[in-house]
Parts: sequence; structure tokens; C-alpha cells
Amino acid sequence: MKSSSTFRLDAALGHDITDKRIDVLRRIDAVGSISEAARDAGISYKAAWQAIETLGNLAGTPLVEKAVGGSGGGGAQLTAAGRKVLEAFDYFARVRQVAMQQASDTGHHVTFGLRTSMRNQWLCTVRELVPGEQGQSVTLALSDGTLMRSVVTHESAQLLGLAPGLKVLALCKATAVPVQTAYPADETQNALSGQVEAVAATTRKAEVSMRLGCGAILVGFQNGGPALQVGQTAWARVDPAAVVVALP
Repeated sequence: MKSSSTFRLDAALGHDITDKRIDVLRRIDAVGSISEAARDAGISYKAAWQAIETLGNLAGTPLVEKAVGGSGGGGAQLTAAGRKVLEAFDYFARVRQVAMQQASDTGHHVTFGLRTSMRNQWLCTVRELVPGEQGQSVTLALSDGTLMRSVVTHESAQLLGLAPGLKVLALCKATAVPVQTAYPADETQNALSGQVEAVAATTRKAEVSMRLGCGAILVGFQNGGPALQVGQTAWARVDPAAVVVALP
């Protein structure tokens, strides 16, 4: 299968050596079947297709194509671009492992951040996953024990390998975080408290930067009410649906 799109190898490689999407790609290469690769990876067929589509979109070209024939009547195989992704991923995994080991030898903990427009990025630990009709409710703990929730699809939970104890990044756009002086009354929302460090007035709202108990900075906006002052305690309200979970 050919594509006129630019092949973006770096975008398809991901950030973590345990990327489930790469695992799916590797298993397809080994067994020649998407359904069998999904079973071997311990995920659903739908999640496997989501992995293939996501990697293909990131790379800018198809990484898997249907293979006609064979005793099973057909299957799937990697394109040349798909094989290049696997080769490059293995190379960068080795380089990353060496870098992590060198950092570990110096006694420093290293987290590779994501390049994203989301200003709020917090390192968390998965505490609990509760399945529901619409997806998985994921309880996350900041380093000081403060809890917050995110909602992800079942397929995303599988592809990320979410499980209690896993270190993840919680991301949220600043524009999706209302900041106020009082504790949020809506118990379905995440409520995070902190000390205001900066307030910048905009046309309609005030951009507020506050330091959470874990030491991380949260950025949100105040819309109405008494103006927040530097040094004041404030509350941020974060919709669980607005919290994106990513692997660091």
C-alpha cells in the first residue's frame, strides 16, 4: 500500500519503551493477523485497530496492509514504513535505556515530558480503575496524595496499560480549569487547592497560576467573583473528562 503523505517516523515512535501500540505492530509482524495479535497482546480487536490507526496517522502513511491468501484466507502484514517504525523504535529504546541508566547512576529521577499546548502537566500514580458503560474512571494520585479522576475509553486504558501503581502524566488545558475562592460545590468535579502565585488580567478573565500542595503549578482562569490575590488560597475545578492521561 502506497501513500503520498510524508512519512513522519519520529511522530510514530511514542515516548515509552512499553508503548502498547508498538507491541501490537510487532505482534502483527510476527503472526500476520490483527485479531491474533490483539489476543496475544491482551487487548480487544477494536483497541488493536485503534493502535494501528493512531500510529498510521502519526506517521503520515499506512503501517499495516491486508495480506490476501494463505490457509486462513487472508491476514495482515506491515508495510515498509511499518517495518521502519519497528526498527527505529528498537534503536531509540536502546538509546533511551542507556540514558536512563546513566541518570539512575547519578541518583536523579528523569521524566521525559510531552511537547503539547496543554499547560497543566502533572506527574501522577494510578490508584484505581473502575469500569463503566462509557469507559474507565481512573483515580490518580499526585505526589502529596491528592486524588483526582480522569475518564478514558476502555481501548485507551488497554493501550496505555493502565494499572494501579503505574506512573503517568495528567494533562489539562488551562482554559478548561475554572479557579475560584471557594471549594467547588459540584462533587463530580476534581477539586484542587493551592496558593496563588500570579494573576494576569485578560480581556474577560484573569489567568491564575497557583502552586499545588505537591509543588506543581496549576494554571486556570477566574471568571467573576472577588479578584484573587497573590498568596491567597484558591480552588481549581477540573472536569474528569478534561483530564488527559499519558505515559511519561
